[in-house]
Amino acid sequence: MKVAAGNGILIFALSVFLISLWPADAAALTLSYFAEGAAGVRTNDDTTRKDGYNLLEGRFQVKGSHSPEALEDWRAELTGKAELLADGYDESLKFILREATLSFTPADIVDVKAGRQVLTWGTGDYLFINDLFPKDYVSFLTGRDDEYLKVPSDALRVSVFADAASLDIAVMPVMEPNRSVTGTRLSFYDGTRGAITGDEANRYFQKPAETIENIELAMRAYKTFGSFEGALYYFRGFYKEPRGIVDAATERFFYPRLSVYGFSLRGPVLGGIGNFEAGYYDSAEDRSGLDPMAENSSIKYLAGYTRDLGNDLSIGAQYLVEQMLDYGSYRSSLGAGEAVRDELRHLATLRVMKLMRDQTVEAIFFAFYSPSDNDAYLRPSVGYKITDNMKVTAGANIFIGTEDHTEFGQFERNDNIYARVRYSF
Repeated sequence: MKVAAGNGILIFALSVFLISLWPADAAALTLSYFAEGAAGVRTNDDTTRKDGYNLLEGRFQVKGSHSPEALEDWRAELTGKAELLADGYDESLKFILREATLSFTPADIVDVKAGRQVLTWGTGDYLFINDLFPKDYVSFLTGRDDEYLKVPSDALRVSVFADAASLDIAVMPVMEPNRSVTGTRLSFYDGTRGAITGDEANRYFQKPAETIENIELAMRAYKTFGSFEGALYYFRGFYKEPRGIVDAATERFFYPRLSVYGFSLRGPVLGGIGNFEAGYYDSAEDRSGLDPMAENSSIKYLAGYTRDLGNDLSIGAQYLVEQMLDYGSYRSSLGAGEAVRDELRHLATLRVMKLMRDQTVEAIFFAFYSPSDNDAYLRPSVGYKITDNMKVTAGANIFIGTEDHTEFGQFERNDNIYARVRYSF
């Protein structure tokens, strides 16, 4: 049963309702703005690319909120966040709606948030196991602000707070995928060609049909035990990366069905904060592991630790293990010459952050390193708050690897240095 038309009617009706509540008097709004310019220049040669940069843009954002008097009893709030992006890379002018929500409290223990919003949960730092909400890895790998790693979803989120446990339920009528690397801005390893690919890539990603059966559901139940918070997670939807192949010859891919069952625990450990998280990825398209056209099921484990060392210095480390299930079936399904993935992929991260000059300077070094893939990704950056309104940030994206097909090794030709200037008012 198709829901595209019904979903459009619902969004239109909600928009009319929100506009009717929005005040005509600008003084009744809480508004904030920023303007930002950003540029990123490649630092090495890439024969698959026709450009010497992968980031060149100007951005203006306005963010507003309003509490309608008509819904005062429900403590309602309207929020909106919109941007105008002048993108010099693809020579376009874009209007981007990052947030448009109505939040209200119909009962003392219930909060509801409906509309376009960024959803997130889990315990990882740049590593996501039970957070199956969409990400923008092109922004992340080119030097945009961390805010743009998270992609907004059109969703209904209901939170219930009870003594036994609190519960979050998020319903996404339309699946929103990750913003994946496709050869534009960033070259990558194309398994269908067996080589690094850039401008010549011609991939097509087939999104799930907008039907009732394809509505995505995410749930989290969490509770505090003394100083620790534990959580259980459930997700039913689709992989956010196109992990299925429709036709390798024409480079057509799809997003396989996915269910995830997970848990996490976070609390004080040895003078710092420790966290552990795990998730079982049930790949509904290939539970036996015998289908070479769809992703195998897997289990992911994450352990992390952060600590404030004093003098505005903090450090954090994580270790992630991804275990592919039915690995023998996967190996037997490979064609001649295809790159072989490991049964166990290991990934470690390190974050070091130092604040200086009365906390106006923030220096961050973040590193990903995989001992199984023998590759790494380094993200050094320095931000300087010149005034209360102006901040300058400079950094780099550095990729290291010995094999073209590994997670970070495929991006070796995409090293860049970038700078951003943001003025808030």
